[in-house]
Amino acid sequence: MSFLGIDIGTTGCKAVIFNKTGDILAEEYAEHSLIHPKPGWVELDPNLIFFNIKNIVKKALQKLSNNKLNNDKVKALAISCQGEAVIPVNKEGNTLYNAIVTFDSRTQEQYEFWKKGLGGKIVFEITGMPINPMYSINKIMWLKKYRKDIFKETAKFLCFEDFIQMKLGVTPKISYSLAARTSAFDIVRKEWSKEILAEANISIDLLSTPAPSAEPIGEINSAIAEEVGLPEGVVIATGGHDQACGAFGAGIINESVAMNAAGTSDVITVMLNKPYINETMLKNNYPCAPYVIPDKYTALTFNLTGGLLLKWFRDNFCYEEIQLAQKEGKNVYKIIDGKMYDKPVDVFILPHFVGSGTPTLDANSKGIIIGLDIETNKSKLSRAVLESNAYDLKLNLEKIESMGIKINNLIAIGGGAKSPVWLQIKANVLNKPIKILKNSEAASLGAALLAGISIGEYRNFVEAVEYAVKPENEFVPHLDMVNEYEKRYDIYKSIYSTNKYLLHKISRLST
Repeated sequence: MSFLGIDIGTTGCKAVIFNKTGDILAEEYAEHSLIHPKPGWVELDPNLIFFNIKNIVKKALQKLSNNKLNNDKVKALAISCQGEAVIPVNKEGNTLYNAIVTFDSRTQEQYEFWKKGLGGKIVFEITGMPINPMYSINKIMWLKKYRKDIFKETAKFLCFEDFIQMKLGVTPKISYSLAARTSAFDIVRKEWSKEILAEANISIDLLSTPAPSAEPIGEINSAIAEEVGLPEGVVIATGGHDQACGAFGAGIINESVAMNAAGTSDVITVMLNKPYINETMLKNNYPCAPYVIPDKYTALTFNLTGGLLLKWFRDNFCYEEIQLAQKEGKNVYKIIDGKMYDKPVDVFILPHFVGSGTPTLDANSKGIIIGLDIETNKSKLSRAVLESNAYDLKLNLEKIESMGIKINNLIAIGGGAKSPVWLQIKANVLNKPIKILKNSEAASLGAALLAGISIGEYRNFVEAVEYAVKPENEFVPHLDMVNEYEKRYDIYKSIYSTNKYLLHKISRLST
């Protein structure tokens, strides 16, 4: 018996088949391109993504059938996906418009509507989301105002989880953790907020039914099953927002352990035993949402340029490393790590290259490189990239811990978890042990475990984690380095506040 976890990200989708103990039996990945119809607009073609999902599921199943030792039948599936992206469909289930994704910039007007109307405090107390242009409710309101033709034909506004469920042949339900990312969901009552929807003038009938994660909602359509090679009767279960699924797949089942997902962004997900809807959370722009585990919640902190900043450094400074990687068939980031300066550097990078993440969430901030001298070289700059991202994580963790949530250690997932150099820097800067897992596909695993729970293959959420999540290595803080980084962190903390006026002045030059 095996379970299928489907993970839909901003730039690609993944299908991974796991056995009960969390071993990967087969996996496939497909990229999808972002669409930019106008400057600042960012969309995805949902039909292309469904096509890609069918294709990668089919290929993964073919791999599974070719492996005589692990030819386990898939019994259930669930979906982990990006938040905020919203798709209008008609009553026949056909898409009417592309998915408007998270960082699309067209909804500033709707953001101002909430700011001047109900206000940030009331919206946060209901939805757990600090007001921001990104959330789905704003995208729906934009379509209602500026694409009346589409709004008139829309039967449902779906996120990617419930959209793919529908395309697989079941009446869709949206998981609580993903529904929260719309900023129209009451996270305490766990239902669509009548107050928010009334203020937005959006009918509740246009949204999917919310449900807890790991709830079985139906069986895959037999024609789709035959097309991709799944057996009939595969159960489709509710999954969750990718950060919640990733945290579950990383084994986060108590408050003292946090997940660090280092991908394009550098995210920390903390599990909470109750909803934290307080002044500290709101002031620091930390969203609070239901977790995939019943009656538990999550808080998110994020730096928008984790892997993105490293990619920027690679593309602009590492021509020789790229050529060497291509010539020798090596990972370019491992080559960069191998050439990196081996001590803490006195060069600091404010990683606000696409604006700041939490706690400031300042779209008008810019990046800064400070501390350059004649001895600064590429090896020092590469270390500054990793160190400064780690300082930003520490800034957020300190604010989370100020609410009485003590984080003893972290579990790292994502591309950044493959760099021992970066993990050791993070352990030293944060002064906390960081574990990595045998299986780095945490979001897909989290979705697969929810699928397994839905059909009773695990008795509960804790048992699922005990069966399937396996630590592989741990990076512990080196005390001599901890002291060195404490001195430098004090400098990092003041860079944004000292330069905010100039950063905003620079931002205005391009408007």
